[in-house]
Amino acid sequence: MQFKNITGQNETKEQLVQMVKHNRLSHALLFLGKEGSGALSLAMAFAQYIVCEKVNGKNKKSAEPSLFGEEAVAEKQAVTQHDSCGVCPACIKAARLMHPDIHYSYPVITKKASQPPISTDFITEWREFFSLHPYGNVYDWLQFIQAENKQGNITAEECNDINRKISLKSFESEYKILIIWMPEYLTKNGNKLLKLIEEPPPNTLFILVAENEGLILPTILSRTQLVKIPLLTSLEIEAALELKSGVAMEKAQQVAALSEGNYREALQLLQHAEDDWQATAREWLNLLVKKNLAGQVKWIEEMSKQGREKQKQFLKYFTHLLEQAIRLKSIPSLINTEQSGTNEQDFALRLNKLCSVPQQEAIINELDKASYYVERNANGKMLFHALSIKLYHIISNNSLILTN
Repeated sequence: MQFKNITGQNETKEQLVQMVKHNRLSHALLFLGKEGSGALSLAMAFAQYIVCEKVNGKNKKSAEPSLFGEEAVAEKQAVTQHDSCGVCPACIKAARLMHPDIHYSYPVITKKASQPPISTDFITEWREFFSLHPYGNVYDWLQFIQAENKQGNITAEECNDINRKISLKSFESEYKILIIWMPEYLTKNGNKLLKLIEEPPPNTLFILVAENEGLILPTILSRTQLVKIPLLTSLEIEAALELKSGVAMEKAQQVAALSEGNYREALQLLQHAEDDWQATAREWLNLLVKKNLAGQVKWIEEMSKQGREKQKQFLKYFTHLLEQAIRLKSIPSLINTEQSGTNEQDFALRLNKLCSVPQQEAIINELDKASYYVERNANGKMLFHALSIKLYHIISNNSLILTN
């Protein structure tokens, strides 16, 4: 993975390069970025940058000074290189996640009841997963290794294995690097790593890649240097979809607006781009307004059969429509100038006739809570039944529900 392959994040890339260039590299870094920001990809690219032979100057043919100045040129390239070369042996191994001095730790599940798991047990799956889903989240990873309802964990045995690996000398590179993805899953086991992180062997680099610093052990958090990874802009996501995925400009604009800086979400939306969520929302609202109970039951049955990701996509899209309706209500001059198309705008205007802004805000609040519960494997049928009842009372202006 090279920096140039990562969508956006130009300021962060330059910050990382300057750390190396000016020798300000801490022994423990925390890459903190929300889902879809590309934090894991940046960690992979940074590790490859550090071991790259052109960056660290190990591509010199000889330690002897040269009459023709090749040494000076090589040294200058090593200083000014802003990305790994991608072609040296170290880069090739790093790109394949096979470099002997770059180690990985991530949440895993138990394969055998009598054998506590460690990350190395899943290294083949990890390589395949990252090649297919460089912006994937922990849910994607656990589904990829067929965890089903099992909880992922970074075990005490994994911490012991990390201590063992880091105590060894590096094989090829100047640095030994450990990338810990989702240190939120360390729990109390992470205390086994405290001394190692605080006083690591020479030329050892820890890169922790996290989404929620509030779930990381404070004792580990205090021993790291924070590198904040911002969410991507809509323009960056739009450009990436057009260039990398060949998406039409209009569709890329819609997906980028819905994804809210989350590139994983944009790719998920793209997979379901043909799903007509607007028609689904229109049908649902009509059934609620007309008090068609039999139709509601049938609609809920169909929605409950959809996968968790599709349910989340629908709730997110409905929220987007309501937010657009509130914008149009607040700023009437936006009518006919919105980029998302006349169909969405027409639907948003109809929502404004159906609900007031406080009612729309109450519906958004309920949709957000429903999305939270879907993420945690709530029963789809029960969830959408309850949501239908709440939305009916909100639309009917029931003060009790609105207060709640």
